[in-house]
Amino acid sequence: MSYGTKLIVGLMGTAMLCIFVGGLSHSISTGFAGFSGGLPFMVIAIIVCGMAVYDYWDECIRKK
Repeated sequence: MSYGTKLIVGLMGTAMLCIFVGGLSHSISTGFAGFSGGLPFMVIAIIVCGMAVYDYWDECIRKK
């Protein structure tokens, strides 16, 4: 795959994952899903999004 294609597709996938996980975390934190105290899930969501962004940087941006 070309460098430009990897950048665009990787960025789109990472952004969609982070938006989905962020929305899910917000939904749980506000009590929409019936849960109270969404802080533990929010911490997990932040860690997961951080790992996804690092993997995008490692696979697509960093020169090896």
